[in-house]
Amino acid sequence: MEKRDYYEVLGVSKSATADEIKKAYRKLSKTYHPDINKEADADAKFKEIAEAYEVLSDPQAKARYDQYGHQDPNQGFGGGGGGGFGGFEDIFSSFFGGGGGGRRRDPNAPQKGNDLQYSMTISFEEAVFGAEKEVEIPRDETCDNCHGSGAKPGTSKKTCTTCHGSGSVEEAVNTPFGQMVNRRTCKTCAGTGSIIEEKCNKCHGQGTIKRRKKIKVSIPAGIDDGQQLRVSGQGEAGVNGGPTGDLYIVFRVRPSDKFERDGDDIYYELNLTFAQAALGDEIEIPTVKGKVKMKIPAGTQSNERFRLKGKGIENVQGYGVGDQHVIVKVVTPKKMTEKQKELLREFANISGDIPEEQSSSLFDKIKKKFRD
Repeated sequence: MEKRDYYEVLGVSKSATADEIKKAYRKLSKTYHPDINKEADADAKFKEIAEAYEVLSDPQAKARYDQYGHQDPNQGFGGGGGGGFGGFEDIFSSFFGGGGGGRRRDPNAPQKGNDLQYSMTISFEEAVFGAEKEVEIPRDETCDNCHGSGAKPGTSKKTCTTCHGSGSVEEAVNTPFGQMVNRRTCKTCAGTGSIIEEKCNKCHGQGTIKRRKKIKVSIPAGIDDGQQLRVSGQGEAGVNGGPTGDLYIVFRVRPSDKFERDGDDIYYELNLTFAQAALGDEIEIPTVKGKVKMKIPAGTQSNERFRLKGKGIENVQGYGVGDQHVIVKVVTPKKMTEKQKELLREFANISGDIPEEQSSSLFDKIKKKFRD
């Protein structure tokens, strides 16, 4: 299936700012998060949204995408694997052993094991404060019976007599350009350079066994959605005595029902009554670190913002702490008593154009009315 345009996926235009792209991603990721949205295609949509944001949030990747779309030619020149020269690669591989005549790697040399990736869903609070988790992952581990050789205990591998341990064989081929050398993978040893006459009865000659491994993970405080953590040496077993690969854990953070997060800053919507906004008040505000008292000045307007310094999230790299931003929403009452209606009518009657010298005394009268 053809990939959709990344701008279409996020619902933004090509001229969208970085902030607009981030806001669109946060809104959509909350809507289609698999832990919230139980529709059958929610997981696929969530991954599509995350992929689009990963490209469009990176200025260099975005520039390449704007120029080439999904068909980035740089992907074939070391930018993410692939065919390079397309059909010509097969020709070079056939005559020169791959990559235009590059030196073939020793099949018996130690090779690092494959890296693994694991997606972990955590709560908003766990992302803020950090946590200890245990994950169980399937991975290839070195066989404890043959210690990775693949040969039956008491026996050993033997050098392939066909390729003499190189893993490939060469033969002359006549072409329209003359005679050229054709290098192919050795069929006798399948390119390994060695033969196992008696295979290990536990791993059947593979040298590794698939197991499920429990690993303790320390989640750092301040980790954000989409960020990843590298756990060194917890990937798959190496080959020929090579080092073990690494495990990369990608975090998916469930949204909070109280707060919105933007980097290390927290945003909280505070509903106020008309009286509280007009007369001022002192109220308790929830933060990620507990409740704090905050003064609401008289005459506060809807959408006005207040900052609680240092009440945000600790930076995951240790670069300080964010703030909490409180956004005021003045709530208009839908149902009122007759007394409340009478007071508001009186307020409306006396709230015309008032000389400046009378404004303070008038405000005092209004305050008194609301308190009676």
